[in-house]
Amino acid sequence: MSKPIFTSAAEAESAFYDALGRADLDAMMAVWSEDDEVVCVHPDAPRLTGLAAVRESWRQIFASGTRLQVHTSHCIVCANMLLTVHNVIEHVAVKDNDQLHPPMVATNVYARGASGWKMVMHQASPTPDVQHTASGDAPRVVH
Repeated sequence: MSKPIFTSAAEAESAFYDALGRADLDAMMAVWSEDDEVVCVHPDAPRLTGLAAVRESWRQIFASGTRLQVHTSHCIVCANMLLTVHNVIEHVAVKDNDQLHPPMVATNVYARGASGWKMVMHQASPTPDVQHTASGDAPRVVH
């Protein structure tokens, strides 16, 4: 089976969240770059480096049987011809569970190569319980 070629970082990101929602390890790994310099940080977990470690982490998550439904909002994009960074708010729900979970903040980094756009980094972290405005603007904090 040939791997998909993502023609944009947005297309790769859509495939990432689709694979996450379906707990599909092959589809998840098709999004990731095959370079061994990939990095993944799951919420409240250590940094994982290398494709084998990233794959094993997703295998364990999917093997747990928990099915996540993730919707993103408040996307901030920083992009050039070869690299795109998406910072999003993830709204995570567990399938068949009505418990509300606080949002997560995630940074997804995509690199463009010969095989299209591929994920090279995903980092998700819990956020404080923050209210977002209806207009979609994230709250601003001045340091």
